Amino acid sequence: MSKVVKILGTGCPKCQAMTGVVKDVISENNIDATVEKVEDIMKIMTYNVMTTPALVIDDVITIKGRVPSKTEVLDLLK
Repeated sequence: MSKVVKILGTGCPKCQAMTGVVKDVISENNIDATVEKVEDIMKIMTYNVMTTPALVIDDVITIKGRVPSKTEVLDLLK
């Protein structure tokens, strides 16, 4: 079953870095997941997240306010 991964952020350097890490992990490990970027501040607010970037996997907020390591993302996606 495909995972739905959302990256909440307005496009700041940290948000872009998180997107890169997540996409690398998915492609390097052949994980079945779709990545969606949520840049609309009103949509981000609905997740009740005050610090971006935030990583949402299957509607669960897993990381916020920092860029995760590849290992951390891989563990979350398994």
